[in-house]
Amino acid sequence: MIPAGLLPPRQPEAHKGDAGRVLIVAGSMHYSGAAALCVLGALRAGAGLVTLATPKSLHGPMVQKLTEAMCIPLPETREGSVSIQALPELARLGDRAEAVAIGPGLSQEAQTKTLLRQLLPKIVKPLVVDADGLNALAEEVDLLRRRTLPCILTPHPGEMARLIRQSAEAVQSDRERIAGEFAKKYQVVVVLKGHRSVVANFDGTLYVNETGNPGMASGGSGDVLTGMIVGLLGQRLSLFDAARLGVYLHGLAGDLAAREKGEIGLIASDVADRIPLAIRQYQSSPT
Repeated sequence: MIPAGLLPPRQPEAHKGDAGRVLIVAGSMHYSGAAALCVLGALRAGAGLVTLATPKSLHGPMVQKLTEAMCIPLPETREGSVSIQALPELARLGDRAEAVAIGPGLSQEAQTKTLLRQLLPKIVKPLVVDADGLNALAEEVDLLRRRTLPCILTPHPGEMARLIRQSAEAVQSDRERIAGEFAKKYQVVVVLKGHRSVVANFDGTLYVNETGNPGMASGGSGDVLTGMIVGLLGQRLSLFDAARLGVYLHGLAGDLAAREKGEIGLIASDVADRIPLAIRQYQSSPT
């Protein structure tokens, strides 16, 4: 169950700074949509100020697409992914943010993965690692022990399998145990996505989500979720609360979209567009 009051109503005197400054490091030449959907998830979840740091060749298109976000161009590789030269700028941007998300659409280019592995220990703010951030981390999982703060990992079963060097089938056969043991071992929060997503806290607490539907099994849905979680972190929820409430609201938004449109043909932006409605339902009739 999700307790009431994790995301209280806004105070009349609230301003955008009160709702959190969020940094999202995402996107590459071939995966620009992941970055855009992640930003949209953060904005719809209520983050006050969202900055997208992305390869410089994507800067113009993202500025046009993401009217409400700030976009920072980063040095890029010849393949159009973020270059190792971006490390000092990303560390600086991370220091200025209240929460950070890393990974959607960054690609698996070797230089970008090296950048990510060097960046992760330098981020000393609440952090969400997803997608290609997880792929880079899987090559050196013990980097998690070098962080001074816990973080949130949001793997699907295949990514979880790479992190623990087992098969996706093994992960699916024992989802709660595997997520829980990894969370305790590395002192992180694990969001193991899929039907009945599992959120495992490093203190042993587990939440199994019951919202959502098969229509949400489409490209970009996980990117929206990552944005939602970092948006909630920016509003100063704890890691575990941001993860479990993000998963719950993401599924609820998907259920609202499916109720209106049906499950077949549902797309990630349909889910993102209904996040405010899901938040309103949660706040008025908390579970």
